[in-house]
Amino acid sequence: MKKLLFTLLISTAFISQSCISNNEDPIAVAPVEGAIGDPIVGGATQPNQVWIDLSEVDPLSKKPRQTLTKRTDWDLALYSGNEFKVIVNSSIMMAAAKIPNVTELSEVNQSTVATLKTQVQVANFKEANTVYIDDVKGDFPAGYTAISEIKATSTENGIYLINMGKDIYKGNVPVGSVTTGGDERGWKKVQITRAGEGYKVKSANIDGSDYYEVTVSKNAAYNYSFVSLANKKGVFIQPEKNKWDICFTVFTNTIAGAGSYIYADFVNNNNVGGVGVYEVIVPGTASGLDAYNNFKISDVQQSKFVYNDHRVIGGNWRNPVGTNGPEVYGDRFYILKDSDGYTFKLKFTRLTKSTTDDMGVAGERGFPQFEYAPL
Repeated sequence: MKKLLFTLLISTAFISQSCISNNEDPIAVAPVEGAIGDPIVGGATQPNQVWIDLSEVDPLSKKPRQTLTKRTDWDLALYSGNEFKVIVNSSIMMAAAKIPNVTELSEVNQSTVATLKTQVQVANFKEANTVYIDDVKGDFPAGYTAISEIKATSTENGIYLINMGKDIYKGNVPVGSVTTGGDERGWKKVQITRAGEGYKVKSANIDGSDYYEVTVSKNAAYNYSFVSLANKKGVFIQPEKNKWDICFTVFTNTIAGAGSYIYADFVNNNNVGGVGVYEVIVPGTASGLDAYNNFKISDVQQSKFVYNDHRVIGGNWRNPVGTNGPEVYGDRFYILKDSDGYTFKLKFTRLTKSTTDDMGVAGERGFPQFEYAPL
């Protein structure tokens, strides 16, 4: 009897293993049940960048974990991978251009860059100016960067004119509108070289005042190390690269034939950290809500995940000029796969504040909401 039982157990195990090997790869099951997300964007001036990890829900609030940073907290992001790439802060309309015929910061003054200043501008509807911003797809490290890749030979790295973009707007904004930029933040001259396996950043005002120099090490746990030229220090901005999936932010995008343009209510996915996304558009005759609720893991199309463009969600989820004011599109939702292989469905449920309280007024932009569930 024992021998028969043993044989049956071995046979069962063999059958189970055979079934697994004949099917697709096992599906990673997310350690959460899904939740409602209320990103703290901060209202109509949208001062915050909000980094959200869908795989971690706070046990008290029942909300996904979010990390807040002010958009003006950083200026440069220095890549932590093998390449030596640097990007500027798109959320505050920063831009950069190499200054010709100079090799030292001391050679740069107001007359040296007077003409260049008129060109290194963002959102002025000049297509040629897109060379002064980074690849809007965020396909780094492969994508184009306004600051050339940092070379091993220090003298081969140029001096750059940095347009520091715009501060957070400090005035009142009409209900239903947004204001993404306030006062100009000025200009810097910057040179970046390698420092062993890290970076050395040197910067100053155009007249040479407020000089700053810092060495920044790469940290493989993060996509980037960040530097604030305005505050003259290194800063922590993004969570670790496998601890965030999407970011709510203001974003500099491009319009074909019209150059760069600044967008509010933008949502980027962490493609540098291995997060892929695709959009599901529901046919006009079907219910978007029903389609979302009925969508299951067997409906996922792996070939549709986009990993080389972090704008798949972007601003596509909302209509800022709907018939009754700003609104969320009800005919679409998103499928996201994180760096651990967990797959989620996500849809947006709100663009503006629903009620008036001490945080803002009903109808005010900058109070988005979404819901999601693991598949």
